[in-house]
Amino acid sequence: MTVTELHDGLGPVIAATLFDLAPLGYSQTEYVLDGTAAAYRRRGDHLEVVEHAEYATRLLVFEPTDAARFNGTVWVEWLNVSGGLDAAPDWNFTHTELMRDGAAWVGVSAQRIGVAGGDSVFGDMSSPGLVGTSPERYAGLNHPGDRFSYDIFTQAGQAARASLGSLVDARIERVLAIGESQSAFRLTTYVNEVDPLAQVFDGFFVHARGGPGAPLDDESPAISFDDPPVFFREDLRVPVMCVEAETDLAVLGYGSARQPDNEQFVLWEMAGTSHADAYTFYGGMVDTGVLPIEELAAAWTPQREYFGMTLDKPVNAGPQHYVLNAAVARFDQWLRDGTRPPAAGRLSVRAESDPMEFERDEHGIALGGVRTPHVDVPVAVLSGLGNGGAPMAHLCGATTPFTPEQLAALYPSRTGYLERFAEATERAVTAGHLLAADAPEINALAAALCPLR
Repeated sequence: MTVTELHDGLGPVIAATLFDLAPLGYSQTEYVLDGTAAAYRRRGDHLEVVEHAEYATRLLVFEPTDAARFNGTVWVEWLNVSGGLDAAPDWNFTHTELMRDGAAWVGVSAQRIGVAGGDSVFGDMSSPGLVGTSPERYAGLNHPGDRFSYDIFTQAGQAARASLGSLVDARIERVLAIGESQSAFRLTTYVNEVDPLAQVFDGFFVHARGGPGAPLDDESPAISFDDPPVFFREDLRVPVMCVEAETDLAVLGYGSARQPDNEQFVLWEMAGTSHADAYTFYGGMVDTGVLPIEELAAAWTPQREYFGMTLDKPVNAGPQHYVLNAAVARFDQWLRDGTRPPAAGRLSVRAESDPMEFERDEHGIALGGVRTPHVDVPVAVLSGLGNGGAPMAHLCGATTPFTPEQLAALYPSRTGYLERFAEATERAVTAGHLLAADAPEINALAAALCPLR
């Protein structure tokens, strides 16, 4: 395995934040990781290596320019290819907290479609991959197939621990794996099957997985909802935190794979959230962490149209970003000093409902789960379900504003609403499900977006 920095003067190709990191004290460096990777198959209760192949893939590194700011944690994200190209959804969701705390981030082009291109899991979305998009930069890349993706991700973790030739004056203390959606399916398989053998990562942050895991081979579908639910193994080697939106439980099937917290496992289920939301499609791409509140409020305003995709209803504009900020902070602390993330209640489900249906309050907002001011002092129904139109609509949830009559019945005045909202924010901070550092922004956004005048 070797790591070589790319020096061609061209920028990286990735669906991620759109702003320059340098003014925020972060650098961006891209590398080629190459070597020989193994493919596995199950034999009894363990894996065996069945094949080897040479590969050359891409690593993208964001890190503090001042090594003294580095907090010792490297997050290694399995880049998501559900849209047909490499995307960094968990960097987008959590970058304000990662940068605020001085973490480093590594994005791994672990799957073939991100490198060589092809059709997405949605069927009507495809891309030429890195090689086809920028052949001048990526012509030397080669991916032999997704059956090798697990070992490629292992080697990326090893490279991250070895500092990738950067962070030379910093001490790496923790290397944490993270992945969302299709990447979370693959991390589920990695945790259960590969980690006992590889033992590279200090913890796994699994975001928005569904019921099954991902296959070890290339012949099976990347995601098959006909497969039985997969639970995280009871004898986890390292801590695992799983964070799920309403959509993930009811549409992707995680509801069938729920399991109780244990010594090495914590689950948060977020009320009023969807698999993809307003922050996914725009807010997270432009949120530098220091935007004027008016610009940030505009980015949070839910729309029906994004990137040529038209939804029947405005997309979910729920609090997932802020809950995820808290989740990665609590998970990092767990690995630092053993302080577990606070427990969270499960979303309330109607008994015997199939498919899963949530119990809801008089407004239609899900009960239980991680509670935030957005669902406890609402001005709209935030749901992870109920949208239509574009092929991805079933993942986008919806925002349904209250009528003027509903608002007047709930909140006699704008001041009264904002006071109640701030109190609910404080409760969520006290519970550990929001960060005190985010509370002023959350409350300021509530004021900027408040429909009461």
